[in-house]
Amino acid sequence: MNVTDYATLVLAANPGPMTLDGTNTWILRAPGAERSVVVDPGPMLEDHLRAVLAEAGQVAVVLLTHNHPDHSDGAAWFANQAGCGVRAVDPAFRIPTDHAHGLSEGDVITVDGLRVEVLPTPGHTLDSVCFWLPQDGSLLTGDTVLGRGTSVVAYPDGALGPYLNSLEHLRAFANSPAGVARLLPGHGPVIDDPSAVLTYYLNHRQERLTQVREALAAGHTTPEAIVAHVYADVDKTLWPAAERSVRAQLEHLNS
Repeated sequence: MNVTDYATLVLAANPGPMTLDGTNTWILRAPGAERSVVVDPGPMLEDHLRAVLAEAGQVAVVLLTHNHPDHSDGAAWFANQAGCGVRAVDPAFRIPTDHAHGLSEGDVITVDGLRVEVLPTPGHTLDSVCFWLPQDGSLLTGDTVLGRGTSVVAYPDGALGPYLNSLEHLRAFANSPAGVARLLPGHGPVIDDPSAVLTYYLNHRQERLTQVREALAAGHTTPEAIVAHVYADVDKTLWPAAERSVRAQLEHLNS
């Protein structure tokens, strides 16, 4: 599905409580260009990966927003089929594994008129990054910001302090003259009001921290007890993820 002149979405068939409608694989390509960039090939679902190959045509490189399996498991297979490399923060996912295939602040990927700028946004995971398309006004957010609901900061790979800093950075960027028109998330629909959603994310995190402080003051000292107290309105199937978030919140409050 063409979402913008530069971005096409192929949705993986892996829906669930944590993946929403499934993983969004993004194909980036300048209008009229032959070569593309593929962001987050997704899980190791061959039908999905072949659909991405068919849509992407000649792939210059694969980029990963972070290491979670629903975004990265299919990357090696896909890159092998496409005859391209994989760039990622985590060396374990790079193909080849050299430093040149890493992703760092200030890195720019250019492919046939397409420009992709790397914005490190640690927090959801320590290796999370976003990708900015200046010609298109689109910011690819991986799991840092979802198209629906809020993201999990899962201890120990996730860290709340860096995540809050990343959200502040993204909000400032969205409000800057750069002019972020939309967020293209790793799950869920496109976000057309980036600043408002980022403000909601920040407010939501502060509210949860306040609730955790209140739970501690009321004598709920274990992550399990805090989840039952703070996340009572959340579906219990999500409580394991909430517990990892609480552990990240406790670490942040104790730091």
